Amino acid sequence: MERYVCIHGHFYQPPRENAWLEGIEMQDSAYPYHDWNERVTAECYAPNTASRILDSEGYITQIVNNYNKMSFDFGPTLLTWLEEKAPDVYQTILEADRQTKLTFSGHGSAIAQAYNHIIMPLANRRDKYTQVLWGIRDFEHRFGRKPEGMWLPETAVDLATLDIMAELGIRFTLLATHQARRVRQIGTDTWQDVSNATIDPRMSYKFRLPSGRELTLFFYNGTISRSVAFEDLLNSGDNFAHSLTDTFSEEHTWPQFVNIATDGETYGHHHRFGDMALAFALHHIETSGLARITNYGEYLDKHPPTHEVEIIENTSWSCTHGIERWRGDCGCNAGRNKKWNQAWRTPLRQAMDWLRDTLSPGYEEKARQFLKDPWAARDDYIEVILDRSLENIQGFLDRHQSRELNESEIVTVLKLLELQRHAMLMYTSCGWFFDELSGIETVQVIQYAGRSVQLAQELFGDDIESHFLERLELAKSNLRVYRNGRHIYDEFVKPAMVDLTKVTAHFAISSLFEEYGEQAEIYCYHFDAKEYQTAECGKARLATGRAKITSIITRESANMSFGVLHFGDQNVNAGVREYQGEEAYQMMLQEMTQTFSGADFAEVVRLLDKHFGTSTYSLRSLFHDEQRKVLDSILESALSEIEAAYNQVYEHNYPPMRFLAELGYPIPKSYQSAAEFILNAGLRRALHSDPVELERIRSLLDEVQTWQVELDAEGLSYLSQQSLEKMMSRLVSSPEDVDLLKELLAATQLARSAPFPIDLWRVQNLYHEMLEFTYPEFTIRAQQGDKVAEEWLDQFIALGQLLSVRVG
Repeated sequence: MERYVCIHGHFYQPPRENAWLEGIEMQDSAYPYHDWNERVTAECYAPNTASRILDSEGYITQIVNNYNKMSFDFGPTLLTWLEEKAPDVYQTILEADRQTKLTFSGHGSAIAQAYNHIIMPLANRRDKYTQVLWGIRDFEHRFGRKPEGMWLPETAVDLATLDIMAELGIRFTLLATHQARRVRQIGTDTWQDVSNATIDPRMSYKFRLPSGRELTLFFYNGTISRSVAFEDLLNSGDNFAHSLTDTFSEEHTWPQFVNIATDGETYGHHHRFGDMALAFALHHIETSGLARITNYGEYLDKHPPTHEVEIIENTSWSCTHGIERWRGDCGCNAGRNKKWNQAWRTPLRQAMDWLRDTLSPGYEEKARQFLKDPWAARDDYIEVILDRSLENIQGFLDRHQSRELNESEIVTVLKLLELQRHAMLMYTSCGWFFDELSGIETVQVIQYAGRSVQLAQELFGDDIESHFLERLELAKSNLRVYRNGRHIYDEFVKPAMVDLTKVTAHFAISSLFEEYGEQAEIYCYHFDAKEYQTAECGKARLATGRAKITSIITRESANMSFGVLHFGDQNVNAGVREYQGEEAYQMMLQEMTQTFSGADFAEVVRLLDKHFGTSTYSLRSLFHDEQRKVLDSILESALSEIEAAYNQVYEHNYPPMRFLAELGYPIPKSYQSAAEFILNAGLRRALHSDPVELERIRSLLDEVQTWQVELDAEGLSYLSQQSLEKMMSRLVSSPEDVDLLKELLAATQLARSAPFPIDLWRVQNLYHEMLEFTYPEFTIRAQQGDKVAEEWLDQFIALGQLLSVRVG
């Protein structure tokens, strides 16, 4: 009897990019990481590329790539982020698909995903088609082959979507067992009702569509999948392995196929070290001969369906009420607050539907002025999204334009297509999944809607925004402070909107704190500085100049002039306007520089109003990341003064406070606050230093123990991790440096004794690499009597002990 096991991971993060900047801004809730994509990558996507298999004593014996042994899909929008921000992880994922083609009889383990994770049954047919097509095209662009399978977001299914998938060449998809209605053996007439989730998930099923098309459906084992995702099965890799193999039936003589499916983030993000349980389970099943590890494509080729199935439409894996979670107050939520309701979901979707249906006729009518087929052009626009080079945009236009277009018309075409892209992004499922209208995922989809509104008003001149907000206002927040959708739009979306003038204001202000040079890219905007001058007068600074700014997305551009006055603190005044010609520019330049040199700053502010209008800009106008950086720079001296004051309290009162502590008396809270501030600041400084001040850190940690202060555990852990990784990277580059090895050993010893956990994943990876390639060379040298090599081996083996890596 043949036995097969397939573990599928659905890897996905909601798009988090600012709709106007095409980049993710800092998310404080992800601290100490920049944003949640970065955090989840560190906790899940990266660890699964190099997961540990431990021996009985807890030492690492193997480091394996889990993607090489599992089935997986990655959201296209997530892969876009990984490609830029974590290219090593991205390339490892692509390589895993190539490797699994060799392992699994020519079938790569990656499958596609509908483009931006919309609930397909709730989409209109045009959006359904584009979402499937974009998902396929994105997959082909990255993986270099056609996808065999496709993941449906939330496994939400309907016949129309399955028909489109089959039409576009998809062979199979995955569903939950409760989504099957009835089954029968192929060639027979008798159907068996399985609508109570009793379908046998150990085989594949043929699905016949009304159009005559067919595809294969796999149903994952829900019991094991739930235990993996929501219970404690991943606490033991051995238990995980046996839960899979115990599902096989000795009574069945035909091939059995055990498959499970969960969010990929289960393995490391939702369950810490879940990737290691996965690695052990796969390794144990394979090496013990308990079953053959496979993927869906290979199994389907070896064992075509013997049964056919009918499904229950408008169902999903994460809503017991079908697909109501994404359009109604069905009771499904994340459990954040039992008193809340999700009645806001219905008016939010109705507002989005109204916006989509209102924009579509305008898009089609205007696009027909330039394009042969507006909707075919939208379908093909994924090629531009994947490559926004001028050459590629021109190739796209050559395929779709009805006549030669001038620069202004090209901008219009790209704006029309961006309007359509954002009109689909606004349906990303996470906007409805969680509990509260003001949540970051819901604000994100409203932001995408806001971008569509902005583009529509530029293109069509209609007052679409007010009508949209009337509908959005019907969505009520559970939190009184946020009131309703209109208020949330005004509070979070309006301030995020930018145009070329606001982007130029950011460039002008930030140029006083960061050197850009003649050419610069800020998010999705390109700057060509034509002229730039600065002047100083005491603490005050003045910058003036002109530049051409171009949107990389829409190719819209403008020549802008600017002036910015910084008073030396948080007060900044800036003015921006379109370049009015050389005479007006030189007059502005002369008047402002002369007045500034005379330290008449009030008059400079008046001149800003004169030359740029009264719509001035300040530090509030900076994009979030740069604003944080600039404020840190400006406040550095103030924070130094605060630290000095705390330090004086700490040092001056140290002897009597220490005496109190020794006698067991409680320490006054005011002194503990000072100690907490000083010790955290001291540890950050010592960890930032190069080389790391180990003795200083050790001394500060002793004082932490004395005063029992609360540490910034996450922040200090992150800094410690970075320091150790830098040292280990230097050792890989200079393996002969015994002193560096000793320093690293001492630093690791100290890290192991720190009162907070430190992620040693990358350090262990680099050590394992040296163990494989460098350690044998030093072993040979030591055997030949090389004393330095002998000392190196002693230190290296001791480091391995601390890193829990088995040596020898």
